Amino acid sequence: MNFDSRIQMSVENVDHVVKRTDFRDAVIEGLSRNPKTIPSKFLYDQRGSALFEQICTLPEYYPTRVETAILSQHAEEIASMCGDNCLLVELGSGSSVKTRILLDRLHRPVAYIPVDIAYDQLRVAAELIARDYPQLEVLPLCTDYTAPFELPSPHRTPGRRITFFPGSTIGNLEPAEAVRFIANLARASKPGDAIIVGVDLVKSRAILEKAYNDSQGVTAAFNLNILRRMRRELNAGLQMDSFRHRAIFNSEAGRVEMHLVSMCDQTITIDHRRVHVRQGEAIVTEHCYKYAIDDFAELASASGCRVERVWTDRERLFSTHFLVV
Repeated sequence: MNFDSRIQMSVENVDHVVKRTDFRDAVIEGLSRNPKTIPSKFLYDQRGSALFEQICTLPEYYPTRVETAILSQHAEEIASMCGDNCLLVELGSGSSVKTRILLDRLHRPVAYIPVDIAYDQLRVAAELIARDYPQLEVLPLCTDYTAPFELPSPHRTPGRRITFFPGSTIGNLEPAEAVRFIANLARASKPGDAIIVGVDLVKSRAILEKAYNDSQGVTAAFNLNILRRMRRELNAGLQMDSFRHRAIFNSEAGRVEMHLVSMCDQTITIDHRRVHVRQGEAIVTEHCYKYAIDDFAELASASGCRVERVWTDRERLFSTHFLVV
């Protein structure tokens, strides 16, 4: 089977692509809350995904750099723990850069299933992986991985499923949601399967707030892009230039909070619905929870998983957890 036909066949396994109605309904429902919210998954349209890739290269944004170093340093051990003939499933695969660290060391992996909500980026990344690993079956799946979904079936029977969830995205879920999310992954797995998850650690306010308020304004552009998306896809009426990005560390809740703050009284209109936003009022676009290692182990245990191994950097900025179902 040649390269192009393999990717085309696997793309037909698309489970769900976010529709305009999903976005509209989520925005209308979120803006009716107090405080107003927009689910963070909608930050990742094509432009948002490209901006996030740029964020990952910024000097202030340590998670990508530190997690990549952790994976590189311990890749042989991680590959050994994954075992021979594993099926590698990556959630929120993006450009699949970190995946290559594992693929270079895994022992005869059966297939790679990148799962992402951003169709165009998923397609490009899957094609590049298939080109660079010609013996590997690549089955991209475009879906909202926070909702139930079915995996495409590889041609070879895997020995063990490894779910790879890097990037501290688990921190975007409320802790109770994170428990349910990991529990759902465990229920969809077989005993002995594993989950590798990146977890950002609690650290100083200065480091955290600098990471989410970079000097080049890329994170601000990423956050504000959701308003651009609302105007483009929902024909929303809003004063985009009257919103400002704000990211603060809420130490009591243990999370970084990303907001869009209105600089004036204004009304957002979507499909004849009107939402009033006061001057100084914030729309919450993302929560990024930070954990102590022991606290995350408790969360994993509540999800029905056992922590077999944890790797971290010398400064204990970030951690990678190997959970066994």
